[in-house]
Amino acid sequence: MGGCSSEPSSFGFDPELVAETARKNRLLTMEIEFSLRCNFNCPYCYVPSEAQLRGEMSPEEHKRVLLQARDLGAGRIIILGGEPTIYLHLTEMIAFIRDAGMGVELFTNGSGVTQDLARFLAEHRVRVVLKMNSFDARRQDRLSGREGAHELIHQALDHLKGAGYPSADHFLAISTVICRQNLQELPGMWTWLKDQGIHPYFETITPQANAKQNPWLAVSPGEVRALFEEIATIDAARYGQSWSIQPPLLGNRCLRHQFSCLVGARGDVMPCVGVNLPIGNVREQPLADIIANSRVLHDLKHHRDTIKGPCRTCEKAAHCYGCRGAAYQLTGDYLASDPLCWHCADTDESSSQG
Repeated sequence: MGGCSSEPSSFGFDPELVAETARKNRLLTMEIEFSLRCNFNCPYCYVPSEAQLRGEMSPEEHKRVLLQARDLGAGRIIILGGEPTIYLHLTEMIAFIRDAGMGVELFTNGSGVTQDLARFLAEHRVRVVLKMNSFDARRQDRLSGREGAHELIHQALDHLKGAGYPSADHFLAISTVICRQNLQELPGMWTWLKDQGIHPYFETITPQANAKQNPWLAVSPGEVRALFEEIATIDAARYGQSWSIQPPLLGNRCLRHQFSCLVGARGDVMPCVGVNLPIGNVREQPLADIIANSRVLHDLKHHRDTIKGPCRTCEKAAHCYGCRGAAYQLTGDYLASDPLCWHCADTDESSSQG
């Protein structure tokens, strides 16, 4: 997020490095789910039922694929879930990743971030992304699907601050979904975080799983655009940072399919959590072969030639393809235009009036 620039970066990576990584079918990061078990019940989440949690990989299987990712160039492993802090082998896996020479980024709801774990994370220089969707306790609990979630999240934040977060060596971010319930408080939350040196990671909801069953969360593309414009104005005036707006991330852009992939808890490899289309399984094939031979990843890496509709002709097409997860979940086509992008909504409206 840092620095003055006219375009948002792609997770801080140099565009030439991203292009080279895509061309050589290598990785800069890899997302991994050690387990999908969770102790929250967020109304926008994709975590499956208990019956779908059988057959998750063992720690040794995870270690094998982590080393494969390292050999493909991955310098950072991003741990997703489920809730990682309730995974019994979390500290073992973090230590293994660090010993293998890679960085770690951990997404957590905070429920298991004790003082001891916070100190462990700091000692291993783990980048922590804590999930928080509202300042209001009742609203936060509702968006977490658990009574007392607000208190747990703020306890985790206190423990992380006590361990030295945020600082130059201890990256801390807050992950927030943009929804109807928190829309009005997001500009204030953005400045509250940045004033403390905490990185805001605000994103639109991918319309999948629980989110499809809870339309009360939905925000229109026009409202999302207005929010992005408001916060871009705040960043320019208050922090001297300038960036152009594009979904699905505030102040950043998502071209992760150029340099990353997701390995699920049962070994399925997918482009990301939104494009949850298995392209192979690491229990059956080496990760390098899966990435090199995937038609889906090939299409996404060459999105300028393969993407369809308004996204193909958009003025931002060189550095944006909207949210591929939204496109896939709403149309069944990972190359369709992003139905939730305001540029596409404007194009559709113009077409209907023409």
